[in-house]
Amino acid sequence: MRSRSNSGVRLDGYARLVHQTILCHQNPVTGLLPASYDQKDAWVRDNVYSILAVWGLGLAYRKNADRDEDKAKAYELEQSVVKLMRGLLHCMIRQVDKVESFKYSQSTKDSLHAKYNTKTCATVVGDDQWGHLQLDATSVYLLFLAQMTASGLHIIHSLDEVNFIQNLVFYIEAAYKTADFGIWERGDKTNQGISELNASSVGMAKAALEALDELDLFGVKGGPQSVIHVLADEVQHCQSILNSLLPRASTSKEVDASLLSVISFPAFAVEDSHLVELTKQEIITKLQGRYGCCRFLRDGYKTPKEDPNRLYYEPAELKLFENIECEWPLFWTYFILDGVFSGNIEQVQEYREALDAVLIKGKNGVPLLPELYSVPPDRVDEEYQNPHTVDRVPMGKLPHMWGQSLYILGSLMAEGFLAPGEIDPLNRRFSTVPKPDVVVQVSILAETEEIKAILKGKGIDTETIAEVYPIRVQPARILSHIYSSLGCNSKMKLSGRPYRLMGVLGTSKLYDIRKTIFTFTPQFIDQQQFYLALDNKMIVEMLRTDLSYLCSRWRMTGQPTITFPVSHTMLDEDGTSLNSSILAALRKMQDGYFGGARIQTGKLSEFLTTSCCTHLSFMDPGPEGKLYSEDYDEDYDELESDNWMDSYDSTSNARCGDEVARYLDHLLAHTVPHPKLAPTSQKGGLDRFRAAVQTTCDLMSLVTKAKELHVQNVHMYLPTKLFQPSRPSLNLLDSPQSPQDNQVPSVRVEVHLPRDQSGEVDFQSLVSQLKETSSLQEQADILYMLYSMKGPDWDTELYEEGGATVRELLSELYGKVGEIRHWGLIRYISGILRKKVEALDEACTDLLSYQKHLTVGLPPEPREKTISAPLPYEALTKLIDEASEGDMNISILTQEIMVYLAMYMRTQPGLFAEMFRLRIGLIIQVMATELAHSLRCSAEEATEGLMNLSPSAMKNLLHHILSGKEFGVERSVRPTDSNVSPAISIHEIGAVGATKTERTGIMQLKSEIKQVEFRRLSFSPENQVEFRRLSVSAESQTSGGHPSGIDMMSPSFLSPAACIAASNGSFPTVCGQQTCKDSRQGQWQRRRRLDGALNRVPVGFYQKVWKILQKCHGLSVEGFVLPSSTTREMTPGEIKFSVHVESVLNRVPQPEYRQLLVEAILVLTMLADIEIHSIGSIIAVEKIVHIANDLFLQEQKTLGADDTMLAKDPASGICTLLYDSAPSGRFGTMTYLSKAAATYVQEFLPHSLCAMQ
Repeated sequence: MRSRSNSGVRLDGYARLVHQTILCHQNPVTGLLPASYDQKDAWVRDNVYSILAVWGLGLAYRKNADRDEDKAKAYELEQSVVKLMRGLLHCMIRQVDKVESFKYSQSTKDSLHAKYNTKTCATVVGDDQWGHLQLDATSVYLLFLAQMTASGLHIIHSLDEVNFIQNLVFYIEAAYKTADFGIWERGDKTNQGISELNASSVGMAKAALEALDELDLFGVKGGPQSVIHVLADEVQHCQSILNSLLPRASTSKEVDASLLSVISFPAFAVEDSHLVELTKQEIITKLQGRYGCCRFLRDGYKTPKEDPNRLYYEPAELKLFENIECEWPLFWTYFILDGVFSGNIEQVQEYREALDAVLIKGKNGVPLLPELYSVPPDRVDEEYQNPHTVDRVPMGKLPHMWGQSLYILGSLMAEGFLAPGEIDPLNRRFSTVPKPDVVVQVSILAETEEIKAILKGKGIDTETIAEVYPIRVQPARILSHIYSSLGCNSKMKLSGRPYRLMGVLGTSKLYDIRKTIFTFTPQFIDQQQFYLALDNKMIVEMLRTDLSYLCSRWRMTGQPTITFPVSHTMLDEDGTSLNSSILAALRKMQDGYFGGARIQTGKLSEFLTTSCCTHLSFMDPGPEGKLYSEDYDEDYDELESDNWMDSYDSTSNARCGDEVARYLDHLLAHTVPHPKLAPTSQKGGLDRFRAAVQTTCDLMSLVTKAKELHVQNVHMYLPTKLFQPSRPSLNLLDSPQSPQDNQVPSVRVEVHLPRDQSGEVDFQSLVSQLKETSSLQEQADILYMLYSMKGPDWDTELYEEGGATVRELLSELYGKVGEIRHWGLIRYISGILRKKVEALDEACTDLLSYQKHLTVGLPPEPREKTISAPLPYEALTKLIDEASEGDMNISILTQEIMVYLAMYMRTQPGLFAEMFRLRIGLIIQVMATELAHSLRCSAEEATEGLMNLSPSAMKNLLHHILSGKEFGVERSVRPTDSNVSPAISIHEIGAVGATKTERTGIMQLKSEIKQVEFRRLSFSPENQVEFRRLSVSAESQTSGGHPSGIDMMSPSFLSPAACIAASNGSFPTVCGQQTCKDSRQGQWQRRRRLDGALNRVPVGFYQKVWKILQKCHGLSVEGFVLPSSTTREMTPGEIKFSVHVESVLNRVPQPEYRQLLVEAILVLTMLADIEIHSIGSIIAVEKIVHIANDLFLQEQKTLGADDTMLAKDPASGICTLLYDSAPSGRFGTMTYLSKAAATYVQEFLPHSLCAMQ
């Protein structure tokens, strides 16, 4: 008989340990594991982690089998794993209706349950009786389903189960925007049932999605129908949000030990090695103790101070848990596994030794890992005073099966029984390995032979749509429709993937559908969407953004391929040359570099072998062999040819004639509008404008009509400025209108309208005029009249063969106006139609996912409405309309700005540093203010100019405001015979017209202004303390780190009143005959207005506020108190705390006044560095500002300023010159605020300790 090898003996020892601690608890029917001997429920997450040791041991036996009995043991262990995984599958598949509902609602009430009955797989508590929504639990199940399937286990048995798993993919793919209760089932750490976005859930979902992509769930026995498909864009959304969260765990937890499972085994979800190490060190530094790691700071679970009779905590109660949080040995098992996977032998040895010291010996010496170690109740005070010194006692489950399993798995790997590749067959451990450079392949296609000839003349070789056949070209929206059939299962009532817009990663692949290669154009050029695609400069900007995104986020095999169509809308007005922006972009791509990306241009046929190609097996013929039902419109060959892709598809389908072609044609036929209005002379050359030219008489008649019908902003699309004084205003710069003023009024019957014999309005005559006129302006006027009086769904009966509703005609008119790029009229019609951005909810979600709250509407509340959680599309648009108080222009502009903010958030997140709430209403107001300032025009002119900006110019203006850079605005006069919006160019100010010190900017500020000194505050002789000097660097200024530069002649070194008087010639300046430049006036007030509107604060501002709150009873801002008790609930690094402080500051409606309050608080934060235990009162910040204002006024009056110069802002009572003073310098705001703070605080300090000098 062959002797047993040493490795076999060791494995038998681990087998006994696994049976005694884990498998002995497995239910023989369902295969599920109870949480413990006392808790019989089966948690999804705990079950998956608990079975890993069994899986690992089975793999070890399979690898090291000495005898047939070892192979039998391996099979038995592996089948135990399969039994548990299928048991969990049965639990979840019983709730298939919840999976279907959750795909659309993302509601906690529609989530899968977190725990089930161990014996029956049934639910154990109600939907609202537990924090069930735990996306990390579902994700970790899917992750190990993929890993175990790849290792050879056969868990999924039928196509119905495959479809269910595919729908679980849809369930977790929105994790990046779904607030859940997290790995600890508590959500917000106050334990009050508040869900929040958790990095552990986002990271685990990202890992599961990557692991399942293109995985055959039947293993080697599978086929195309059992393959899981994942959209790469959803994975990268998770990646982006995860990177923005780390090293934080959520808004309420600045660090969490559960992140170990994200940055290392099992997820390996982070690709940035620096971020991995940073997060790891944060956990070690802030959470590690003598017995393990705390879960997170101020975790009250099972601490002596926790009240077991209460489910939730009081907010201020969290401070009691500080320094006595329970320590979990579980996390040391993660460190062991991390060391094994990273090859860090020292780390493995260190934590194995540490873990051996906290294990508890059970019966027969079996090592058991306890759930946690807690401070004894009688030694809490001692631990408070000297953290990590008191000996703790084990509590909770023994063994903690989750930890026990990872302990055994780590031991198997550390002793060489398992290699990393065996437990990670999908190679997720290589996530931080640098990826090869990406070369983006771009195929330029021409809509027609004429456009091809134009491109050829410019040296650009292209193909037409017809020439690329048999490769089929389709718009991105068709790919979204195709994917909506993925995962459909009528027996289980699963509808497949919800319709969502396709991202650039999805459209940069080729697709094999029924042996035909398809390519899809990018989403941003689809003109059936929002009007952004009508702006060629905007197309170039979005192309540049997408190329940069592809280079940084492409992870698939093969190179990305973008199909870029050049259509007639990209030609100049005469139709004989290409738009200059498009041409420049095409030439740059031909040169091989554009938008920070390496580009290779060529023909589609040349890219077939190097592109990433995906076979959409779910589009293959099923049992019925059809893709759509019989009631679909079969008249597909009557498709209109307005869209370049549609015209091609109609001809190519005649050749193909297959069922998939008819299916795609059906989709196209239902996504393209059909024209019903009379044609207008808008084709090519000057003729496209002649139809819109009106005489002065016509214009007067038009305006009269508009006034009678209360048409909003009619002058926005008039070809002259004759009627500017009477133009309606959006009131962006004035006090907002009341809601009643903005509602569409009832229309009175006036004599100027055509009437019938009874004196009523003759609507048929209006329709006849509509039919006969070729003027876009008249068509818009008539349609608005009909819209106002008859409603959007009124059938005009325009033609005998079929009528058309007002809404349909407005939609068609919108398309025609888009051809001539009249942006004011485009936005106007978009507002009438209540046209919404299809990606609006995604843009909003992107911003929220980066921990930015949004407000829409102008302040104050309740008009300004806050968005702090993702909203469904309809609810979001309704909220925007309410906040806009019925003004359709504000509504449509709010949506547009939200999209731009999301674009910048994805590509330049640094623009939003230290900004946690984006106030879109104020941003729009500031944009109009900036135009008025730069163009030196009235508020009404600025509003008109803003609405007439092209999308690219609007986005450019927003970027300049966000970046804080100085910029200039120029405009050209719009000719009277043109419908085109006035050209307004926005550009960064360079060396021209700027002084040397203005050009040097921040460097000049750093070199000339180093510190601002407080007046000395003298304490008693034994404790004399001087206020520290406040370093005023570029980043700590209220200019948000973007000052414009100052010199010795700026208002910071001269009296502001002296500067104004000097520029007006009233008296000589202190610097001789030199005078201050007019251009300098208003500079700092403008900067404060911008920063106040953007909520921009200095770096580290909120952490300093947290410290000052510990020295006083609270801070009061205009009657709203930020209490010191906030520090007992929140830690200084929490995003939640920053948002709370910001919400108090946002009670102030005037941006510049708000920013002065921020400066005053910044001065107060120096008190945190002074050895004073407590100031002893609530500090009224606005009083400090007003004291500073009084000091400023007194000093200016002594220098000869009169009341006219020292005019006050009526809203705040602050001198406008103080708003316009630089932060530093002799007459800087910091000088006066420092004096005011010292004066104010003296009243609250103990008189025995201080005296003012």
